[in-house]
Amino acid sequence: MMPLSPSVLIKTPLGNITLELFIKQAPVTVSNFLNYVDKQLFDNSSIFRIVTDNNANQVEDENAKINVIQAGLPPEHSSLLAGIPHESTEETGILHKDGTVSMARFEPGSADGSFFFCVGNQPELDYGGKRYPDGLGFAAFGQIIKGREVLDLIYQKAEKEEYLANQITITSISRC
Repeated sequence: MMPLSPSVLIKTPLGNITLELFIKQAPVTVSNFLNYVDKQLFDNSSIFRIVTDNNANQVEDENAKINVIQAGLPPEHSSLLAGIPHESTEETGILHKDGTVSMARFEPGSADGSFFFCVGNQPELDYGGKRYPDGLGFAAFGQIIKGREVLDLIYQKAEKEEYLANQITITSISRC
């Protein structure tokens, strides 16, 4: 039987981050994430995108700017598993607050092996937010419980473009 709140350890050269995963509120999304973890598909993956107010190719609507750090497997990666059904914040109640981890997506049902961390509160990523025209938001599924300062160190590595020329390695992600 799976524990009520599984946790994972993300190891990077800048330090470690521990996440609590909200399996009860977002069972599909957490199960997908843990599937990648258990298959070691995130090992030697990377943090490949840092979106700031200064570097972003932000959507036209100024009210939909975001600050996030995206990691895992980029959309073109050969190890991606099938996309999963979308669990919106309206369904789960998990909002995109500082330190929240969420699944990246293009269309609803396309989330797979790419995830992101919120740097600061990001309400435009919640259900009803303006980040995507569909207003469905993104599937938040966990929260940093240790190592939040490492997220700040990573965020300081932002470059002129949001997609990093100097990606940051994720050595491994494993269950605690």
